[in-house]
Amino acid sequence: MYDAMTQLNKDHAVRQIQRIKTRAPITLVTALIVVVTVITGVLRLKADDTTTAVATFIIGGIIAALWYWSAHLLTEWDRALVLRLGRFSSVRGPGFFMIIPIFESVIRIVDMRVRTTTFYSESMLTSDTVPVNIDAIAFWHVWDSQKALLEVESYYQAISLAVQTALRDIVGIHSLAEILSDREKVAKTLQKVLEAKTEAWGISVTSIEIRDIAIPENLKDVLSKQAQAERERQARGILGQAEMEIAEKFAIASKAYQDNPVALQLRAMNIVYEGIRAGGSLMIVPSSVLDTMNLGGIAALGQTQRNLATQQQAKP
Repeated sequence: MYDAMTQLNKDHAVRQIQRIKTRAPITLVTALIVVVTVITGVLRLKADDTTTAVATFIIGGIIAALWYWSAHLLTEWDRALVLRLGRFSSVRGPGFFMIIPIFESVIRIVDMRVRTTTFYSESMLTSDTVPVNIDAIAFWHVWDSQKALLEVESYYQAISLAVQTALRDIVGIHSLAEILSDREKVAKTLQKVLEAKTEAWGISVTSIEIRDIAIPENLKDVLSKQAQAERERQARGILGQAEMEIAEKFAIASKAYQDNPVALQLRAMNIVYEGIRAGGSLMIVPSSVLDTMNLGGIAALGQTQRNLATQQQAKP
C-alpha cells in the first residue's frame, strides 16, 4: 500500500505543477493589471492628486484580485468541480471559465485520463494455503468527476485499497496452479469485481495486469518435481498407446498370414536375414524354427554353392 499511495501522491504533485503552468496566462494578466495600477497611481502621486492615486491603487488591487480568483484555465483532460455557497453547482472545463468570487469556489480538479497504479509484492494466500507475492498493475480512470469528488473522500486512496482488497479475495478462492496457469482469467474476474465496487464512485477499472507471481523457494523444487512427474506420466501414457496400436496392427497382420503358410515362412526367413545383416554375422535360433522355415536345407544349399564357387576359382 505504501508504494501505491506514494506513487499516487507523486503523480498528483506533478499534475499540480502542470496546472500552475497552465494558469500562466491568467497570472500574466494579473501581473499586467498590477503593473498598470502601480504606474497609474505613481503618476497621480507625482501630479499631487493623492485622492485619485489612492483610489487607483484600491480599485486596481480589487480588479487584480477578482480576476485572479475568478478566472480559471484547464487543459483538455481536466475537469473542475464548482461549489456555490457549499452546494454543488457545476462541473467546468476544459478551457477558460470564470466563477463568482466569494460565492463560488473550485474545490478540486480531476484528471480524466487513464492512470496506472502499481502494487509491488503483495503477500497473499491461495485457496490451498500457499503464500504468494503478486506484482500487479491497475489501469483505471475517472468517468464521472462529480461522483468521484462527492461520493468518496479520497478516490486515490479508495481505488488503491479497493484493488488490493479485491486482489486478495480473488487469489484466496483460486489455487496456486490456477493462478499460475490462467492469469488472464484471474485478472478478468478481478476486473468485474472492481467494476461493481467503483461504479458508484464514478471510477472505471479498465484492466488488471498481473506482472509477476513469486512463490517461496522451498516450493519451487516441489513444483519442478511435480511437473517432471507429470511429464513422465504423459510419456508413459503415450508409450502405452503406441503399444496398443502396434498390437492392433499385428492382429491385422496375423489374419493375413493365417491362411497363407508360405507367406508366413517367407516373412520369417526375411526377419532372420534382416537380423543377420543388421546385427552381425551370427544368429542363434531354435531348431524347431529351422525345421519350420526349412532353413537347414537352405543353409546347406548355400554352403554347397559357396564350395563349388571356391573349387572353380582354384582351377588353373
